[in-house]
Amino acid sequence: MDATVGRRERKKAATRQTLHEVALRLAAEQGLDRVTVEAIADAADVSRRTFSNYFANKEEALFHADLVRIRRLLDLVRARPTNERPWTALSRAGEELAAGSDYLDPQWLAQRRLIRAHPSLAAHQITVYGTVERELTAEISRRLPESPDSGLRSRVLAAAFLNALRAATQHWIDHPDRPLAELVHDALTYLADR
Repeated sequence: MDATVGRRERKKAATRQTLHEVALRLAAEQGLDRVTVEAIADAADVSRRTFSNYFANKEEALFHADLVRIRRLLDLVRARPTNERPWTALSRAGEELAAGSDYLDPQWLAQRRLIRAHPSLAAHQITVYGTVERELTAEISRRLPESPDSGLRSRVLAAAFLNALRAATQHWIDHPDRPLAELVHDALTYLADR
């Protein structure tokens, strides 16, 4: 039974990844406005219904890898020792995530620039990051001593951390001459040294 469940989950993950990659490729080739859910499903050789089992819309398909990456970041933060100070736990998790991202694939870079430049994707990106920020805030709050300002402090730390990661990644996309891990380290140090 476990082998069947494992195989089924791997197949689902592979289908989800294929739909994501096809959505990115079509957006890069045709422009975001010309890409439809039907076109993504056809190019991936699945039905519209199958697409809908994985993603609610083309924006979700486009941002799938980002969501996976952010979920990985949350897992890394949660895995840090609970006695670590919040900023230390966040910084080490962010640097660990960035350490595995130093290869800059030219196709991915072109696709990221396309998506970043398209204003209609901003609302979806804000929604994704807002959800993650709330989860990160809860994790930070769990690490802080109980006090009247711990809620606000947790939110500020989560927002500052995510914005530092976003800024370092955007800088890396525009100027890929330094490893992402170095840029993330520097960005987080700037905030720690404030």
